Amino acid sequence: MPPINLTSLMPATFILAGIPGMEKLHVWISIPFCSTYLAALLGNGVLLFVIRTERSLHQPMYLFLSMLAIADLMLSTTTVPRMLALFWFGAGEISFGACLTQMFLLHFSFSAESVILLAMAFDRFVAICYPLWYGAVLTPSAIVKTGLVALLRSFCIIFPCIFLLKRLPFCGHNVIPHTYCEHMGIARLACADISVNVVYGLAVPFAAIVLDVVLIVVSYVLILLALFRLPSRTARHKAFNTCVSHVCVILLFYIPAFFTVLTHRFGREIPRHIHILLANLYVLFPPLLNPVVYGVRTQQIKEKVVKVFICPKSHCL
Repeated sequence: MPPINLTSLMPATFILAGIPGMEKLHVWISIPFCSTYLAALLGNGVLLFVIRTERSLHQPMYLFLSMLAIADLMLSTTTVPRMLALFWFGAGEISFGACLTQMFLLHFSFSAESVILLAMAFDRFVAICYPLWYGAVLTPSAIVKTGLVALLRSFCIIFPCIFLLKRLPFCGHNVIPHTYCEHMGIARLACADISVNVVYGLAVPFAAIVLDVVLIVVSYVLILLALFRLPSRTARHKAFNTCVSHVCVILLFYIPAFFTVLTHRFGREIPRHIHILLANLYVLFPPLLNPVVYGVRTQQIKEKVVKVFICPKSHCL
């Protein structure tokens, strides 16, 4: 029996196929995708610049917001430029190492953003429910530790996926029916048992994200209960609208991600193009909407944006 050529079991490149069944529409699909990405770059860039330059915004809420903007930029920039190259130029070829890198950065930034959203919910919970404790709880040291926890937890959860994929033989299968590389999309090309990948990909990251969601829900429920006790109806209405906006953005972030994870395990009957279109939502829309909902709708941010870009220094009356 001839020896097995192990190098042939590890593909040099993968081919990203885009959105199966919609190849003729790739150019048209790229228009809203590109517009959304550019708007997200602009919105998050402005947000980071304003928070960086205005010392009055160096407070916990805005520092968390800047972390969220960085995670959003990583989430979208990891995937969208290569996606657009695929749509415009048919450049679907990606090296094995680059595919694993994209997979890692995609899942890493998503996990980090989940921790940051939880931190922002906790920030609002303390500010509204225990305002006298706010300065003592959310110290600069606590904010730095939160950022480190987001990085460390995300790294520890996602890094094993690289080794789980590198151990698999692929036997010449290298076409990924997707617009970017993700863990289970790569694993399903292997010509070996991928049950470990399925269990790990569903249990560990999914459990961590579900825990974040549960804690976020608890935080907002407690916030809403506190809001109903406010004596001023106007203040209660304003705060309630803000919370509803935050919850809508959070749902738009988590629902497509949960749908994508569960579809790999249970959704065999769901059309592939629907799965991939929804998978693209969580790398496009949260980076676009977060600066609007958390930034523009915040009075202090609006005032500083006007001060920096529209009415600088002595030009304002």
